[in-house]
Amino acid sequence: MRSLLRPRSLAALLVVLATAALPRADAAPGSAAVARLVSLAGDVRDADGYAYALRDDSGRTMDTAEITRSPDGTYLAVYHSTLADGRFHSAIATSTDLRTWTRRHDFGAGTSQPTLAFDGAGGYVLAYERDPDNHIAVRGYADLGALLAGDADRAYDTPRTLSSCAEGTPDITAVHDGTVELTGHYRAGCDTDRQLRATLTDFTTWHAEPDQRLDRALEAWGTSGNIGDRSAIELAGAKLVLVEGQGLREDFGSWRTYAYDPVTGRADRLTVRTHGGSRAFANPSATLLTDPDGHPALLVSLFVPREGAAPGEAGQLLYWREL
Repeated sequence: MRSLLRPRSLAALLVVLATAALPRADAAPGSAAVARLVSLAGDVRDADGYAYALRDDSGRTMDTAEITRSPDGTYLAVYHSTLADGRFHSAIATSTDLRTWTRRHDFGAGTSQPTLAFDGAGGYVLAYERDPDNHIAVRGYADLGALLAGDADRAYDTPRTLSSCAEGTPDITAVHDGTVELTGHYRAGCDTDRQLRATLTDFTTWHAEPDQRLDRALEAWGTSGNIGDRSAIELAGAKLVLVEGQGLREDFGSWRTYAYDPVTGRADRLTVRTHGGSRAFANPSATLLTDPDGHPALLVSLFVPREGAAPGEAGQLLYWREL
C-alpha cells in the first residue's frame, strides 16, 4: 500500500516521534533516593549556605572544586584555575567556613579536574587529568601534611587504552586493599567524550573499560555532545551518580546535570534553580559532611559556564543543605 504521507510530513512525524521518546524534565524521579537528592539539591535559594564565583585567597578561580572534610574538621578543596601561562593548574586549599579558602599547594601546569579521597590508612589519594597527551595521573600521600605540601610518595601516570586522543575527568570512588577505583571519560573515536570506569592496583596495574550503560542513560535525554565529569554519592541508602551531559557539541550553555541510578540504569534531570536564574551547570560533585554550624549536610559543587550564567553567578557554585 502506498503511503499517503508526503516527504515533508514524514520528516515532521519522525521529529515528533523522536521528541516524544525523550524523557520529560518534569517527570517524577525514578527512585526515592533520586527524589531526596532533587529535594535537597534542586534549589540554591533554599540552601543553608552558598557561594557563587568561588575564589581562593590569591584570587584564583576554584573551577571544578571538589570538597571533603579532614578528620580534624578542616575543609579541603581540590580545583583548577587557568593562569597567565594559558594552562590549567590544579591546587588544594583549606577552609573552616566553606566560603573563604586558603591555597596551600599548586600541583603544576597541565593538571586539571582533580579528585581527592582518603586511603583508609591516614593518607590521601589524588587524581587529575594531565596534559600534554591528556591522561589520568594518580598520586598518593602519606598524610595530610604531605598532601598540603605536595609531597607524594606514590605516583602513576595511566596509559590511554580506550582513546588515542584523551582520557580524563577522574573521580575516585573507592580506595581499599591497595586498589583505587575510579571513573572518568575517554574521547570516543577522538570525537566525543564518553564514560569509563577503571581500577589502579598497587600503583602499578591499570585497567579501564567503557561504561556504556551510563552513556545510554544520558543519551536517552538527547545528549549529543560530551558526557563528562561525574561524582558518586550514597543517599537514602542508595548509590547515585551526579553526571554532566552536553546537549549540543561546542555549546557550553547546553551543559546539564543528571542524577543516575546504577541499579535501574535510569538518569533523571536535576533542574537547579539559582538566585539569578542560571541555566547551565557542569562538573557536578556532591558529598555528605558536617557543615560549619555542626550539622550533617549535603554539599553540592557545580561549575556555571558563563554562556548559561545569570549576572554574578558564572564560575564555581558551592551550596549545602542540612539533613
